Amino acid sequence: MKVILIEDEALAAKRLQNMLLEIDPTIQVIKVIDSIEEAVEWFDTYPHPDLIFMDIMLADGQSFEIFEQVEIKAPVIFTTAYDEYAIKAFKVNSVDYLLKPVEQGLLTYAIDKFKATAGVQGNLKQMVESLMANNYKSQEVVSGYKKRFLIKTGDKFIPVSISEVAYFSFTDKLTFLTTSAQKRYMLDHTLDELEKLVDPHVFFRLNRQYIAAFSSIKVVHNYFNGKLKVMVSPEIPEGIIVSKERAQIFKSWLSR
Repeated sequence: MKVILIEDEALAAKRLQNMLLEIDPTIQVIKVIDSIEEAVEWFDTYPHPDLIFMDIMLADGQSFEIFEQVEIKAPVIFTTAYDEYAIKAFKVNSVDYLLKPVEQGLLTYAIDKFKATAGVQGNLKQMVESLMANNYKSQEVVSGYKKRFLIKTGDKFIPVSISEVAYFSFTDKLTFLTTSAQKRYMLDHTLDELEKLVDPHVFFRLNRQYIAAFSSIKVVHNYFNGKLKVMVSPEIPEGIIVSKERAQIFKSWLSR
């Protein structure tokens, strides 16, 4: 099996290469690539491998940009220190999503899953769709709802527990997380994605712009035409409007 590694940390690439050879000595690492630019050029020039191992955060950007510039004709196992890109990863050719430091057992499982599916499926598209379906199922069983976020801000990373989240908002085409301590961070998720990631017993989709935690809701006012105005903390002075269509669902959710 021929594989390539897309990884900008030399030590991480070497460690992964050694782990792969321990799992299966027949694996050939034919190329180690450390940037988006080099990856695009390589995929445009050479035959694609059987499998790609890809870090997400590279020196010149996120590796998702590679998929925007060139067609990737091989499945991908993502290896990354960031858990917040899993949904985005499964929209491309993802076989599995492994968090660093990569564990030998999980790496073995991901490779076995790839081999088993590759042996059954007759074409790449079917294989990738099957792997992705299995991924979603296993994520649902093993992971449950999202427990925390690792947020990059400047040159540092800030862990945020789901229990700290007051609400998620969508403003100026960007998604933000606001904590009960009035900290605001930008996220690489849409509200539609977040709605599926968080526990519906704890969070409610108020409208197209807000998902609020129960703990953040302070007062609910009747508004005109059967709508509701929700006051939250940290404060949003104008309140959050819930449509007439969702008002009764929201009140039922509040009184569970």
